[in-house]
Amino acid sequence: MSLSFSFSFPSLPSFAIPTSPPPTQPLSFPQNRTLVRYKSKPLSFQPIRASTNRNHSKHSSRRSKTVPIALSLAIGLAIRFAIPKPLEVSTQAWQLLSIFAATNVGLILSPLPIGAWTFLALTVSIATKTLSFSDALRGFSSEVIWLIVCSYFIARGFVKTGLGDRVATCFVKWFGKSDLGLAYGLTFGETFVSAVMPSSIARAAGVFLPMIKSILSLSNVGDRDEESVRKLGAFLFMAQLHSAGNSSALFLTASANNLLMFKLAGDIGVKIANPWVSWFTAASLPAFISLLITPFVLYMVFPLEQGGEVDASAIARERLKQMGPVSENEQFMIGTMLVVVSLWVFGAAFGVPTVVPALLGLSILLLRGVVTWDDCLSEKSAWDTFVWFAILAGMASQLSDLGIVAWITDRVAKSLQSFSLSWTITFGVLQAAYFFIHYIFASQVAHVGALYSSFLAMHLAHGVPGVLAALTLAFNTNLFGALTHYSSAPAAAYYGAGFVEVPDFLKLGILMALINAIIWGGVGTIWWKFLGNQNGDEGETDFRTKPQRGRE
Repeated sequence: MSLSFSFSFPSLPSFAIPTSPPPTQPLSFPQNRTLVRYKSKPLSFQPIRASTNRNHSKHSSRRSKTVPIALSLAIGLAIRFAIPKPLEVSTQAWQLLSIFAATNVGLILSPLPIGAWTFLALTVSIATKTLSFSDALRGFSSEVIWLIVCSYFIARGFVKTGLGDRVATCFVKWFGKSDLGLAYGLTFGETFVSAVMPSSIARAAGVFLPMIKSILSLSNVGDRDEESVRKLGAFLFMAQLHSAGNSSALFLTASANNLLMFKLAGDIGVKIANPWVSWFTAASLPAFISLLITPFVLYMVFPLEQGGEVDASAIARERLKQMGPVSENEQFMIGTMLVVVSLWVFGAAFGVPTVVPALLGLSILLLRGVVTWDDCLSEKSAWDTFVWFAILAGMASQLSDLGIVAWITDRVAKSLQSFSLSWTITFGVLQAAYFFIHYIFASQVAHVGALYSSFLAMHLAHGVPGVLAALTLAFNTNLFGALTHYSSAPAAAYYGAGFVEVPDFLKLGILMALINAIIWGGVGTIWWKFLGNQNGDEGETDFRTKPQRGRE
């Protein structure tokens, strides 16, 4: 049985979207089984890269940057000089707001890489004396910033030692006796690794993408022909991508975006006690249900052959033999992560800050030589994140200190009151808007930097419990990473494998978005209400699905 559906999508804006060469004539399948089209070209498992046209002139490249830069600056200047400053807002705060707004517009339009663009914003804020040098760089001393950087370096250890690959291969060995079982094995492997490997793109590009390609490249994959292998590949890559969104939402440390949102929520005043455990508790039930349902739904959607299924467990057993016994570095990696995760889970009860386990784990790996300092220096994404995240977090913190966040929250609250909407309706509308507006973003990072704080402020302004609002926005951030082929780094990586066309990628994205909305919005609401009743009046762990005191 397979599902058939169709959707029409509006034209999407042009961003830095991974593209593939124009597809040739798609393969034909029986009409009652066709949902996903596959590229009919010689079987190749190298990632498809965007073509480079050397005929483009330098002037064209400059023009493409000039327009978004001009628009970003125009919005910032309009806020600063054209819009009257409210009496209750200081000149310094209003000027910083204009710089922050121009920065966020630039995050959407992408005239420059995120790191370069935020560095320009930092320069402007200091040069105009909007912020002092020490205030502008305050974000670089944030614990969360260093937690993210250390997490990247620790993830490098998983890839370097091969431990992440070994763990995923073990799950394939245990579950991979059929196509559906193989997908579940990869899903369970992703979920297990995400608890201790805090980088979604490292898991995707460093572990699961090469693993799936390795399975598909074998000539005896269930005695399938090229067409059948492509069907299997499309199913596995899509199942892995959509499962990764749920596994990333399950743990605070599964993604750098989670740590960024945790920091931004704290800057606005939403404090979460024992954050690692609280995050996992809130996400656990809906995430586990989605992880169990996702491979099955996609298995029903994709027109896979009924016979000749791949026995990936045999392939995994052979691969484990080639890997040999667990190396000393892998054993050391396992022991280190047991210490780190244990401190994340139980450390809060002893007053251990969340960043300390990460610092300790990295220090141990450096002393052992599992991760070298050269490895850390070569981790460009970590240092890039360190710069732009620290700048954005510092600016957001200053906006809160200068009263801008409180002013915006008050204005939004008064505006919403005029519509006479209950907080539950407002909660649903804001969550849906936050999710589907991701169609205009080519990065989860840019989306979080531009909109997370403002949407959280709007939730708080209408009386939505703070922890509930902060966490559900964060969960949605992970889930919309599979909405399109350009919505996240893992999505771009899996799309680049070349198995699914763009229209079908979008159809699957909206299908799984609706299914996740039912699970997270239905089961999740009941679960969070239960947690709220259990937590009682503990404000810092308030999951209560009822208005907070003093708000209606």
